[in-house]
Amino acid sequence: MKQILLIEVSPRGKDSASRSVADTLAARLIGLYPSAKLIRRDLAAEHLPHLDDVTLRAISTKDPGEAERLKGAARQSDHLTDELLESDLLVIATPMWNFGIPSALKAWIDLVVRPGRTFRYGDGGVVGLAKDKKAILVLASGGVFTEGPWLPWDFVEPYLRQILGFIGIEDVQTVRAEGMNLPWLAAEVVPKANKAVEALAL
Repeated sequence: MKQILLIEVSPRGKDSASRSVADTLAARLIGLYPSAKLIRRDLAAEHLPHLDDVTLRAISTKDPGEAERLKGAARQSDHLTDELLESDLLVIATPMWNFGIPSALKAWIDLVVRPGRTFRYGDGGVVGLAKDKKAILVLASGGVFTEGPWLPWDFVEPYLRQILGFIGIEDVQTVRAEGMNLPWLAAEVVPKANKAVEALAL
């Protein structure tokens, strides 16, 4: 493994369950792959822009002339996309907000899910171009969404698996830190998730 890309989303710093578990995972990955380059991209600190008209045209145009004219608007997207494509493993550590992903993570996704770069349209449908990569999702939530009455309310893991599969990343594992807002579970959430990190197939 040559490069690992770790995307962190929570703005809560040391109080973040997803960041705490991601730290445990990063330590294990560094131990297993000491020569690998680990890139930690903090979306809470970077404030990536949401797509506007100019950037959208810059990253989606098929006109070489227009692409050249708008290359400045595509520069950040180009860099983030290159970073993803050059990585062997993608880790996304994110909280659940209102049953979905934070807009900061959606902004990153919109900048790297690009026609001609990470997917293309073929005769049989969409072909993912970010193949031969693995992904790990570190998902934190206040409630429990893997079972019970809130299971249908989870729009984080299904969406992330769908969008990763869309660009060709189908080997996806998940670690959950769930129940942070439930007093009878909260103390055990991060230790349990850290144990799950040790059980991942890396």
